[in-house]
Amino acid sequence: MRARGTQVTDIAIIIIAADDSVMPTTKEAIAHAQAANVPMVFAINKIDKPGANPDKIREDLAQMNLLVEEWGGKYQCQEISAKSGLGVDELMEKVLLEAEMLELKANPNRKATGSVIEASLDKGRGFISTVLVSNGTLHVGDIIIAGTYYGRVKAMFNERNQRVTEAAPAEPVIVLGLNGAPSAGDSFHIMDTEQEAREIANKRLQLQREQSLRTTKTLSLEEIAHRIALGEFHMLNLIVKADTQGSVEALTDSFIKLSTEKVEVKVIQGAVGAISENDVMLASTAENGMIVGFNVRPSAAAKKLAENEGVEINTYSVIYDAIDDITAAMEGMLDKVKKEIATGTVEVREVFKISKVGTVAGAIVTDGKVHRSDKARLIRDGIVIFTGSINALKRYKDDAKEVATGLECGISLVNCNDIQTGDIIETFTEIEVEQHL
Repeated sequence: MRARGTQVTDIAIIIIAADDSVMPTTKEAIAHAQAANVPMVFAINKIDKPGANPDKIREDLAQMNLLVEEWGGKYQCQEISAKSGLGVDELMEKVLLEAEMLELKANPNRKATGSVIEASLDKGRGFISTVLVSNGTLHVGDIIIAGTYYGRVKAMFNERNQRVTEAAPAEPVIVLGLNGAPSAGDSFHIMDTEQEAREIANKRLQLQREQSLRTTKTLSLEEIAHRIALGEFHMLNLIVKADTQGSVEALTDSFIKLSTEKVEVKVIQGAVGAISENDVMLASTAENGMIVGFNVRPSAAAKKLAENEGVEINTYSVIYDAIDDITAAMEGMLDKVKKEIATGTVEVREVFKISKVGTVAGAIVTDGKVHRSDKARLIRDGIVIFTGSINALKRYKDDAKEVATGLECGISLVNCNDIQTGDIIETFTEIEVEQHL
């Protein structure tokens, strides 16, 4: 989001609270502005709050090699209060001075160009796109193309949701009329005819499809060998639908980052709009397909089809809930691991050969508690001779379900007659433990 912002800005105003310090998110914004060579003006906000210390902010910036003009540096800085409006006019003067120094100019008497900031699907108005005009003037009625979508500008609204008829350079407006939701960051242009716009959009769509086919990862022999070596490998295919393009990108990036060596998360489609029947069909054909909806709901037909096809639809309004659920789903896909729990130790004191029964050990339980249902391991001189199930467990002549520490018992093992005096029989039980990522 910040990287995209630096691509469309000429001057970045970095706002920092005077009663706090330079936070990690602010440092990230500064780093993006520096990477894109965007000039910065610092605004120290909340100076009218008790405990405000603007000099501490200047000191923090100095430690980041960002010296403000008051401290002999090159960066302009202004103390402001967003609540009372104090210093805002002076800040605007400094921004205008910066613009004059950089000779930032645009020609309003030409066809408009600019960037798409955000796009979403509005229930009443259809696809709406927030655009920022960088050059020229955008008018209602212009034929606009952005990415793989085009249309005639039906209406425009400013940042206060007031209807406007034109947008000059550096003006952000909400545009109605595109036949889809373009990706945030796409540039837009004005075309002469609708036919020309349609041809370019179709050509771009075709190129996009070809590119996605080429970039589809196929498994190499080396990759297959690596997955076999891991013993298990699963793939979770997701279809992401959200109310805005920015949300689609944020969710997609978050889900892909969850991928591990054993479970790979793949977003096979991410788009703006309600969950449709096509999404359900796509999820049903994909292995381990699941639909994630963010601030959108499935249509009645899509919900019914999902029930018939057995496709899971999960809807969220908080991104962290979605990430937690996908992580849980990934952990559920992992094979359970068997874990041994030692239950008891038995020392063989005497060995009896009984016809039709086999070898029976007269023994004493030295540690823990032996259960009839346990598995046993026969150990001689520290070496495991046999591992198997317990055939019989007796106390005197009676069958016993369990024998506690210090008690004598008779014990025989399934298909094992090689028991000698002095052997140790270790008993254990196996439980299945869920793996974690």
